[in-house]
Amino acid sequence: MKREKYKVKSGKIERENKACPKCGEGTLLAEHKDRLHCGKCGYTKWKSKKTKKE
Repeated sequence: MKREKYKVKSGKIERENKACPKCGEGTLLAEHKDRLHCGKCGYTKWKSKKTKKE
């Protein structure tokens, strides 16, 4: 649901997800397990994988 993408903090509405750098503030990136993706323009930002040091 769309209301899960926002929260109220100190009387102001804040977005939970990041905005698309290509489309602007009105379009939010979908957060997947391994990436952030814009459904409007197709922009994808891959999340970095942390390696374990043994």
